Amino acid sequence: MKKLILLLSASVVLISCNKVGKGEYIISGTAKGIANGKTIILQTQDPNGMGLKSIDTVKVKDGKFEIKGKVTEPAFHMLQVESVNGKVPFILENGEITIAIDKDSINKSKISGTYDNDEFVKFNEELKKLQKGLIDFQKKNTPAMNTAQQAKDTAVINKLMKEFGKLQQDVSADSKKKYLGYAETHPKSFISVLIIQGMQNSPDVDAKKLESLFASLDESLKNTKPGKAIKLKLNQAKMPSVGATAPVGTTLPAAGNAK
Repeated sequence: MKKLILLLSASVVLISCNKVGKGEYIISGTAKGIANGKTIILQTQDPNGMGLKSIDTVKVKDGKFEIKGKVTEPAFHMLQVESVNGKVPFILENGEITIAIDKDSINKSKISGTYDNDEFVKFNEELKKLQKGLIDFQKKNTPAMNTAQQAKDTAVINKLMKEFGKLQQDVSADSKKKYLGYAETHPKSFISVLIIQGMQNSPDVDAKKLESLFASLDESLKNTKPGKAIKLKLNQAKMPSVGATAPVGTTLPAAGNAK
């Protein structure tokens, strides 16, 4: 009986600690060094393609802020801080999201708390490692390039441009492998559905690989807006083009019966 009471008590504690219900989110933020009363704006992509639109605003109080709301599916959003350059990108989704804003270097702001945001941070760190070689090359060779341009030394300019171009190609190839490898191994990550959507726009896309990747995704991701867009394109690609002969046995629905 005592064990049962302890188990029930533990269950009550767990339930009370969970602040977020299904389809809800809480953004618990810190804004160290940002004055009281400064506005923080939650933004998302305008569905009509008109840039970003604001969906909520809060005020900083004692270096903290909190935003609550409802969400139906994961999607990229931004936080814009009054008087601070740049925005903080993150994935708005069901759960408790923690964001620590770095006002001096907005891209160093910390995001955590939910699966997709943790994955977003880790994936970005991996990409930064791949791109480090390009950044290091630019830092090391910018003075030499400036000198060569002033002296109109085409030999040095061409040499540096060739080396940088080769480095870009290598980074691009490695990044492509990284994207593909991630999508293959993370079927429950929102990042994966975005990667597949991006692959769909590539002129050299492997259609069979794309179908396989999409099929492996968790059903919840297939039902997101990007997931539905991918499925629509896959279905359209299978339909014969105007003027083409349909395969034997293929019957297209009449216009009045199309679903």
